[in-house]
Parts: sequence; structure tokens; C-alpha cells
Amino acid sequence: MLTYQSAGVNIESGEETVDKIKPYIRRTFSPAVLTDIGLFGGLYDGRFPDLEHPVLVASADGVGTKLKIAFLTGKHDTIGQDLVNHCVNDILACGAKSLFFLDYFATGTLDSGVAADVIKGVAIACEQNGCALIGGETAEMPSMYASGEYDIAGTIVGVVDKAKILPHKDLNSGDILVGLASSGLHTNGYSLARAALFPRYTVNQYIDELGMSIGEALLAVHISYAQTLLPLIQQGDIKGLSHITGGGIIGNTKRIVPQDLELSINWNAWDRPAIYSMIQHAGDIPEEEMRKAFNLGIGMIVAVAPDKVDHILSTCSAYTPKVIGQLSAK
Repeated sequence: MLTYQSAGVNIESGEETVDKIKPYIRRTFSPAVLTDIGLFGGLYDGRFPDLEHPVLVASADGVGTKLKIAFLTGKHDTIGQDLVNHCVNDILACGAKSLFFLDYFATGTLDSGVAADVIKGVAIACEQNGCALIGGETAEMPSMYASGEYDIAGTIVGVVDKAKILPHKDLNSGDILVGLASSGLHTNGYSLARAALFPRYTVNQYIDELGMSIGEALLAVHISYAQTLLPLIQQGDIKGLSHITGGGIIGNTKRIVPQDLELSINWNAWDRPAIYSMIQHAGDIPEEEMRKAFNLGIGMIVAVAPDKVDHILSTCSAYTPKVIGQLSAK
């Protein structure tokens, strides 16, 4: 006799996962959340009385092959934080405050403990960012994924007053670029990093230069910059933000620079963390390729007028800020 479970889908395991994550999800709720867990959709109150012209901002993303490091180490409770913080930073670069998040977790055979760890991480980061986790999907799809593996993606929605949308139109020649430190690779460049490192090292190998194992260094949680930068956006102190993801510092920052301006980066303005030197040397990777694939220790770039630089450096001190470049006329 054929059943859904004998075909590879365990409904009870899915229900067990939901029961494990409910307490974490409810901690993300605000008064604007109008539904509880388990309905067909999440409802969020769309009134924004403090904003003159509210504009909704949405983004979707994943964490790429950073997942492979989680599989190798058996550590799954930070991947969800990476996902949320990446998405938060993406809409922050538009000037937006995060409102709510939805996650998608898919696997071949559902391990309720692993799934709960991942989604718990999503909930923790949502709570830290003041973002409600109002829905999601846990999909068990036999034969779609290798044993012990899964994928995760997320969608975020935020809001910004139209007058505060970034980048501002007054980005000018002479504006300064301030780099805020990353925690490591964040969520990009892992395919190249794995190809370079793992013929020579093992994931749990302790490296004195790193002060931790390679796996721990590669799993460092993607930083969210929202708590510090949102007040600066509201005050009008920031002209533009570049979230350094795939494409590196140049590729991402060019996206916010007007066509009549060009950016220059002082690549010696900050100390590059040791993990990047390890990757570069292990894989004999050209410097140009490193700059395209990795953030090289800079997770967010803040574009500001020269008279705001000291204020940004002081306010963002937790992220070891450095003046790393400027804009100039072509």
C-alpha cells in the first residue's frame, strides 16, 4: 500500500517543525501583525501615519553556497540570520525600514531539528531588526535534494517615505565613501572560497591566523547595519548606500553612482581580514578576481557629503568605519 510517507513526505515531521518554531516566530510579531501562525497568508496593517508618502520596498534572496559550509559543519542555527540580514541590508540601501519577512525552506527529507534551527535563526534576526516573520513555507520534496541538504530563500517588505528614498539625486563630485566592516564573506563568494580552500584544508581545521576554525570563519553571521543607519537616513545624513554582495565593492557601488560621476577606491584604506588572504593564496586567485567575488572586509559603503564624514565615522564606530574612496566627475 502506497502512502504519502512511503513516497517520502512526512506530514507529521512538518507539523513537529512548526510546533518547534512557533515561540520564536511569535516573538517577532508587532501590533501591525493581524494574523497568527498557520493561516493561508499573513496580514499586516498597511497604515503608516508617521510617513507623508509611504513607498513599499520588496526584495528576495538566498544565501547561496554558504549552505554547503553549514552542511559540512552540522551548524544550522546561523544560516537563517544570514538570510534575513542580507535582505534587510538590501532594502536598507533604498532607505527602507523592514516591516515583514517570509521564508521558504525546502529539503528532500525533512529533519525537524535542522529545519527548526534554520527557521529559529530567521526569527532571531527578524526580532533583532524589528521585522515580523508573518509567514513561510516548509517543503519536503523527495529526490530533489541530496541527503542532508536543503535550500532556503526569503522575501522581505519594508517601507520608506518617498522623500527619503536612496540614493539621493544630489550625489556630487567630492562626496566621500565610508566603508563599514563586514564580519567576513557575508553571503557571497562561497563557491570560489570552497574551491580554493578545501583541497588544502578541512572545514573544522583550526587556523591560528584566524583564531578559529575555517568553518567558523566562513559561517560568521552576515551583519545587519539597519539599527545604526536608519536614524542617519531619517536625519538626511546619508546620500547613498551600497550593500557589498556579489560583484564586490566596485560592481555594487556603481549601481548608485550617477552616470556623470565615477568612483575611486583606495584599496589600502582598510586592513583586509586574514580569511581573504588565505583564500587568495590557497587558490592562487588574481587580485582582480578577488575584488569581483568578495567584499574583502567591507560590508556596506556609505556615500556622504564631506562635512558629514566625521559624524558618520563617530556614529558607525561599531563597524570600524574607514574613508575608502570618493566620487569625482568623469
